Amino acid sequence: MHFTSEQRLDNGVLERRFTVGDVPGILWTRGSAPAPLVLMGHPGGLDMMYPRLAARALGTVAEGYAAATIELPGAGDRPRLAGVDAARAELLKAIQAGEPVSDDIVERLVLPLVDQAVPEWQAALDALLALPEINDGPVGIAGGVISIGVRLAVVEPRISAALLFAGSYVPRSTFSEARQVTIPLLVLLQWDDEGNDRQMALDLFDAFASKEKTLHANMGGHTGIPAFEGESANRFFARHLR
Repeated sequence: MHFTSEQRLDNGVLERRFTVGDVPGILWTRGSAPAPLVLMGHPGGLDMMYPRLAARALGTVAEGYAAATIELPGAGDRPRLAGVDAARAELLKAIQAGEPVSDDIVERLVLPLVDQAVPEWQAALDALLALPEINDGPVGIAGGVISIGVRLAVVEPRISAALLFAGSYVPRSTFSEARQVTIPLLVLLQWDDEGNDRQMALDLFDAFASKEKTLHANMGGHTGIPAFEGESANRFFARHLR
């Protein structure tokens, strides 16, 4: 891990940009005492997503956690993934035409991201947990591409709880992986999420094997998650990361 810049934000939060290999990321911390870590997912494009990520991070750090994120494969300044870009264009075309989205499109869109992103998240986690200001576990994950979150919940034993944002199209293989997820889950679903399959999100929630899993469904579109869900997330992580 190499830190490339730092700045102070509100309430004494230290924001540091870093790279792990050639993958850029951001870490938010406050104070020197070791804090539990929450990995913050997003749909790609750190610079574009920064205002929302920083707001989420400030709220997370205010509750006594460290927060970190990394850039997705093919997003931002990282090399493009031609196959993924082509599949995304086909997805948008199908949605705009009111046509069903085929499993083939979803697999070509999502699986390459999952296969590359999950090892990158694990490498970042190795580096982050070696820092003195971060506890060596347990770790939470919050948001981002739900198929990435599901895979991480299956393969990464250091992750103890997951807050997942439902609504993305998911490959059929993600349903199989969901049946192996046993950690506590809080899943947020926007009922009127434009361009996404609500029933698929409900079916995925049903597939999770976790004994503790909670679904919060709110009215509104994709970016309309109510602010009060942040309080629910804080209570959820307090139960499982403290």
